[in-house]
Amino acid sequence: MNAGELLSNTLSPDATTRQDAESKLEAAARENFPAYMLMLSSELINEGAEPHVRNAAGLALKNAVSAREVARQADYATRWLSLDNDTRNKIKQDSLMSLGQQNLRVAHVGAQVVSAIACVEIPAGQWQDLITLLLGFVNDANNTNLRISTLETIGFICEGIKSEVLSLRSNEILTAVIHGARKEEPSPDCQYAAIHALFNALDFVRDNFEREGERNYIMQVICEATQNPNVKVQIGAYECLVRVMSLYYDKMSFYMERALFGLTVLGMKNPEEAVALQAIEFWSTVCEEEYELQLEANEAAEYGEFPEIESHNFSKIALPEIVPVLLTLLTRQEEEADEDEWNVAMAAATCLGLLAKAVQDTIVSAVIPFIEAHIKSQDWHQREAAVMTFGSIMDGPDPQVLAPLVHQALPLLIDMMTDPVVQVRDTVAWTLGRICDLLISTLKVDVHVHPLVSALVNGLSDNPRIISNCCWALTNLADGLSELTEEGTAPPTGSLSPYYEGVIQALLKVTETASNESNFRTAAYEAIAAFCVNAPGDVVPVVQNTIVTILVRMEHLIGVANQILGIDDRNNWNDLQTNLCSVIVSVIRRLGDGVQPLADRIMTLILQLIECAAKSSTVMEDAFLVVGTLSTALEQGFAAYMGAFLPYLHPALKAHEDTQLCTVAVGLIGDFSRALGELSAQYSDAFMRVLLENLQSEVLNRNVKISILSCFGDIALAIGAAFEPYLETTMSVLRQAGSVQPNPLDYELVEYVSNLREGILEAYTGVVTGLKNTDKVSLLVPYVPSILELCQRCLNDDERPDSVAKLSYGLIGDLADSFPGGEIKQLLLAEWIGHELRSRSRMAGETKRTLRWAREMVKRATA
Repeated sequence: MNAGELLSNTLSPDATTRQDAESKLEAAARENFPAYMLMLSSELINEGAEPHVRNAAGLALKNAVSAREVARQADYATRWLSLDNDTRNKIKQDSLMSLGQQNLRVAHVGAQVVSAIACVEIPAGQWQDLITLLLGFVNDANNTNLRISTLETIGFICEGIKSEVLSLRSNEILTAVIHGARKEEPSPDCQYAAIHALFNALDFVRDNFEREGERNYIMQVICEATQNPNVKVQIGAYECLVRVMSLYYDKMSFYMERALFGLTVLGMKNPEEAVALQAIEFWSTVCEEEYELQLEANEAAEYGEFPEIESHNFSKIALPEIVPVLLTLLTRQEEEADEDEWNVAMAAATCLGLLAKAVQDTIVSAVIPFIEAHIKSQDWHQREAAVMTFGSIMDGPDPQVLAPLVHQALPLLIDMMTDPVVQVRDTVAWTLGRICDLLISTLKVDVHVHPLVSALVNGLSDNPRIISNCCWALTNLADGLSELTEEGTAPPTGSLSPYYEGVIQALLKVTETASNESNFRTAAYEAIAAFCVNAPGDVVPVVQNTIVTILVRMEHLIGVANQILGIDDRNNWNDLQTNLCSVIVSVIRRLGDGVQPLADRIMTLILQLIECAAKSSTVMEDAFLVVGTLSTALEQGFAAYMGAFLPYLHPALKAHEDTQLCTVAVGLIGDFSRALGELSAQYSDAFMRVLLENLQSEVLNRNVKISILSCFGDIALAIGAAFEPYLETTMSVLRQAGSVQPNPLDYELVEYVSNLREGILEAYTGVVTGLKNTDKVSLLVPYVPSILELCQRCLNDDERPDSVAKLSYGLIGDLADSFPGGEIKQLLLAEWIGHELRSRSRMAGETKRTLRWAREMVKRATA
């Protein structure tokens, strides 16, 4: 069978034919990769082949060079770069030829091939003449198809390559795409391709945006494109404006006054929904930017400083213009709207919410007339829009400003829970949930709680979306009215106590359903969990009865596990077990060691659940979370269950390819160590051995390894002096890990190193604290220099998170506290330590308190 037939068969509707062709192509790639790639590129430019075959060849070619997963992409890049130059050059030449094809589908896939190769070669310092070649194609006025596909290629390259790699060619790229996006361009398809490329290039043309003349021209072209008769070009232009506002807010004052206010308000009124959505998104972006600037300004003011960028208050200035448009758009709901399909009414509500955060109290007077005029309207669109408006503005204004509105509106909203239109009831339930979430402090308990709880419980028999919102509201109510102390101590009674039994029974009834449409069953279990964890003392019997009901359900589900056949049934079973585990966790957290009478039954069920969870790592994670929570509650009383549970822990620790499960399993070792204290010493050999083995794994996710380092600290803290046999190996591993330095240009690596250092500092803290008051403390002395070296490195990093600074100061203090006799006095007298402990830089209150404590400890140890 020739290449054309194979490629054609990969598109066959017959699964057997399709799979056979795909397997043969995969075999060809494995057996002779260069020949396979040459075959595909030849087929891509074979004008005698059917377009769909050429298209399949191009896609296969692209997919052999690029992948979404980072690890696979690295492998593909290495494989491509290992090809000989002649092979690569031939494929690159073919892919460039495909850009000029008359068939636009073939040219489009050719653009993907060229960009996929470019994204591998250009960062590696190769194919340096590509941008010049592409710019030449863009200027070929005789071949419109070539210009379109070339602009697409440039857009794909800008999207796929880090901005700093292309910044040196920004002038040329910008010139080409701006030329294609001008209103004088005769081809709408060219304009659209150019606008799309410009969107992807905006991130790395910062130097051009710094120059006023160039910035003016770029903005002129984009603004003119918003008025293009072609809708696709209009949409692309508004997308560019959204990106420009996000990237260059501080440069936008002039353009907002001259054009953008008017253009975007006009855009929101556009009858083309896709255009209106982007114009609304523009104002959502403005509001998000100004809210963030507001937070930064407040933070700077706390320290008597000025913010780096000042807000221009575009949202406040534009409020009279944009609020009426947004309120009108709220009334454009669709009768049969799909909740997962974004529309202008949803976008307008989201924008209104962001606007409220940006302008705060100012929004209230701007929307009250609309709410009052329409909340009792005969037209359900108007009623629903009025309620949505009220619900959307709750996060931003001072709660005390909104309190009179809440008191006035709440009785009306509760009545509207019986509105004849389901969309209205749905939005009312959501709005009540927002009140319980954001404005709980405004409620008068003796006046509002009873009718509110009654309305929400009645809503539990409505349709799935309304049930889901009612459950969410009840969850917020339980959390918001909770009177638990930070230590988890419960008051003898609470404002929700009279309703506990009725509410939980109603929620349990909701959960008896077989379906989970709109996630309502899960929401009901979440509400049950919230009521359980926040229960005051007088309703503990209700909580105890609830967990018995939950355990009975879990027993039943485990009993029918072997009868589950279909994937849908299995997923439903998994979801239910997750829900049940979440309630059990909440009950254990509330009861603490009072759960002891049920501990045997819980552990028996959890072990059975792990047995029949099959390959569902999600259920395993939830089961492990129950076990960890139970160990925390029972503390040393959990020792009775260790022997039965450990055989299930080890396989999870060795499941290196299942990152989440392995992370949870590592966390359990920390839970057990903290719970059992010195009793965990008998398990430390096995724990340390498997953790050290995991660190050697090439498959295990590097973030799990950070958890492992932190876990060393938990073990050391628990067993104290008994950690001596593992000290040398642990400190060697920590020192080696601490030497990793980030590449400032690799943002992912910078974040990883920051998290890594936090894990190492936690480990060191556990080791030092565990040995501090024992006769083995002197064993730490040889390691103090490397520990302090890491602290210095962390504190010298201007981008360090507050958590790392706090751990570093705490560790310096712990070391000083461990050696008050002066054994490490000279190390603690280092100039950098004195400088850091006198630091007056900005930091959170908890970090500042830790710094002061560390200063006192060092002062004592060096006196």
